[in-house]
Amino acid sequence: MTYQLWYWPGIPGRGEFVRLALEAGGIAYTDKAREDGAEALMTDMAARRPEPFAPPYLVAGKQVIAQVADILLFLGKEHDLAPKGDKRLFVHQVQLTIADVVQEAHDTHHPVAVMAYYHDQKPEAARKAADFRNERIPKYLGWFERTLAHSKGDWIAGKRWSYADLSLFQLVEGLRYAFPQRMAAVAGDYPRLSALRDAVAALPELQDYFASDRRIAFNEDGIFRRYPELDGA
Repeated sequence: MTYQLWYWPGIPGRGEFVRLALEAGGIAYTDKAREDGAEALMTDMAARRPEPFAPPYLVAGKQVIAQVADILLFLGKEHDLAPKGDKRLFVHQVQLTIADVVQEAHDTHHPVAVMAYYHDQKPEAARKAADFRNERIPKYLGWFERTLAHSKGDWIAGKRWSYADLSLFQLVEGLRYAFPQRMAAVAGDYPRLSALRDAVAALPELQDYFASDRRIAFNEDGIFRRYPELDGA
């Protein structure tokens, strides 16, 4: 089966977490909105029953799966991208926690209203970003670091990478892009997480993807945005 991935073209966003799993797993897919455009995405989404709340969503034959963690749970089971048994639920737990961080990172530049422009909420964004940098980044990254310390291998769930490791890589990359000063200041506090990021970056399964135009660069239209005034050590 060739899956259809629907996500906004032009931004990595939440869709990138799914792309990394598809690419690393060698799973055939088409990135539909990049081929057909955002209007086609909105048309397709509105025609689905039940309608996904928002992209990304994955079309697998007659099945439509939305929400990043749910898509990855499905792909992990179908394509052996996660361990079996209780550890599969643990990997899902890690993925849900990553989703929490991603949402909080988004809220640093849109703390009041999602549909309002950043420049209309800059004072609130500055306050939110300071709390995120000083309190939330250490809380989340500290948990990932401790979890890796308890692992019986180099990866989050043992001796083999899972989709959650790929997502942790993307999370660290996004935070380094949006908050380069803060992430540089705390880098030494999370050596296992940094090593995991480097291990994913070196995966042979992803080298072709990283070198291709399928990998969309971070930009100021996505979840992770670089506004220098929101960063700080």
